[in-house]
Amino acid sequence: MPPAPSHPELPAPRVGGLRLLIGLLQGGLLYLLYRAFDDHAWPATAPQLFAPLCLVAGLAPILLVSGLGHMARRSLLLWTLGAAVMLAVLGWYDAWRIADLPMPQPKVHTPAQSVRPTDALVLFSIIGLFIAHALVLAAARDGRPVARHATYFDVAWKLGVQLGFSALFVGLTWLVLQLGAQLFELVKLDFLSRLIRKPWFAIPVTTFALACALQLTDVRPAIVRGIRGLALTLMSWLLPVAVLLVGGFLASLPFTGLAPLWATRHAATVLLLAAGLFVGLVNAAWQDGSEAAAPARPVRVGARVAALLLLPIVVLAIHALALRVADYGWTVERVQAAACMLVASCYALGYAWTGSKRGWLPTLDRVNTATAFVILAVIVLVFSPLVDPARIAVHSQVARLAGGGVDAQHFDFVFLRFDGARFGRAALDRLDAEAKGPDATFVRQRIAMVRKLDNKWNRGDLDKGLADLSANLRVHPAGSVLPAALLRTDFSIQRARWGLPPCLYLGHTVCDAVLLDVNGDGKPEVVILPENGLIGVLGEVAPGQWRLIGTANGRLCGAVRKALLAANARGVEPALRDIEAAGQRLHVDPVDPPSACAAAN
Repeated sequence: MPPAPSHPELPAPRVGGLRLLIGLLQGGLLYLLYRAFDDHAWPATAPQLFAPLCLVAGLAPILLVSGLGHMARRSLLLWTLGAAVMLAVLGWYDAWRIADLPMPQPKVHTPAQSVRPTDALVLFSIIGLFIAHALVLAAARDGRPVARHATYFDVAWKLGVQLGFSALFVGLTWLVLQLGAQLFELVKLDFLSRLIRKPWFAIPVTTFALACALQLTDVRPAIVRGIRGLALTLMSWLLPVAVLLVGGFLASLPFTGLAPLWATRHAATVLLLAAGLFVGLVNAAWQDGSEAAAPARPVRVGARVAALLLLPIVVLAIHALALRVADYGWTVERVQAAACMLVASCYALGYAWTGSKRGWLPTLDRVNTATAFVILAVIVLVFSPLVDPARIAVHSQVARLAGGGVDAQHFDFVFLRFDGARFGRAALDRLDAEAKGPDATFVRQRIAMVRKLDNKWNRGDLDKGLADLSANLRVHPAGSVLPAALLRTDFSIQRARWGLPPCLYLGHTVCDAVLLDVNGDGKPEVVILPENGLIGVLGEVAPGQWRLIGTANGRLCGAVRKALLAANARGVEPALRDIEAAGQRLHVDPVDPPSACAAAN
């Protein structure tokens, strides 16, 4: 086989300097994006611009750093530009599909909706770019569109080891900086501690360290190959153990039946993980496929058996998913699982084919190369409008509701609101407008409640319904009447609802309400006493507008509650006044204040 042609490389010092410069520039760009997000300034005010910028600025420069010296300059720039365009398109669509989902606001200047790329898109963009970058680098080294498998193997595993050690190097860099800061603090010097907390320092240092690590691991290829060889050898000897375990599991199924497997409700996930483990270990044993580098006989036998066992594992996973979809329809997670199973099926069929042939898995290289392109296509499809899991899941679940596959009482409206992206929110609007029949009132009420939820983890609140304050609040002292404007207030739509007593926004939840002048303005506030939890104080902040103006800590023992309910209470000056500095008010709590509850004990 003729030697692979190589492109002219830049002199090492120049390559290293360019890599470090790119790392610094990337850090500067990421810092500017961070400042825009933190200050709620442009472009963070435009989610469909900000999300693509974050994705491109975070990932595209790494391709430049890694490719310098290994590709012709023009080819590298074209590849990086193409990858950046793809990232931008996927980032734009990702922001568009969730752009109308309001997010909790821990700070007043935080954007009112998510403007960053979703975690799933970031993760799979990294995976996709790793695969694509390895394919491009290998093609550049061999000088042809589809490289030799030996080149793919060398480039991909080297790149993986580089990234692993680069991440380790970045972590150690920060460990050293933190240690240095602690040393200076021992002599009352905190300049380094303050410096490393500054984003304008921390972000460029991180990207600079990453570029430096990629350069250092690139100029010592022998070390990288040695570590790679050791890791692959160790992994390959796990293959016979994995084959025994998975083979024993498959052999037990005729005796146990499949019912226990399906009853776990996560069989498909576990089976997919087993399939992924087999693929990784088989490749660790096979490496570049040369007979000279073939492992010991037990590992070779294990690789062939694993290649054959992969097919029944994937078939079982597909069957498990099919059963769940038939019973409960598609969800986002099930669509994503189906995409993974498509990739797993390519491996399973290809490995079964090569495992049935004589020799050292002779066609494994073609299976791996073809499946790599399938993975890239699947990632693009899943994160594009073509196979958007949210769109498919929303259509499936709404069709089940319309077709009677699930009744309105058991339908997951929360899924549409929070996990169905803009497709789910649009479906909620349609269901609200088109509801008819005996469940129409229930559907509209449930949708109204779902729209008021702060997050999807409060779905248990739906069963209690909306609060009826006139029924929920027991007024004290006897004969007192709560203001009509307060009883008309919908506390379920107020921000930071988690800080309110539940009786203010949930039905069938009772609290005591005491009319008491807390702030000394001559008008009574309403003190809400739940059975447990924080005491809430409601005040009229504007004519007819009531909201939570304060909470009270303290033990609400029998004596204290009895005194409050009997109106034997008053607003008093604090034992210690608050401290105000630079416009910031600091509340001071007295240490061990006198307590009626403590005296009672």
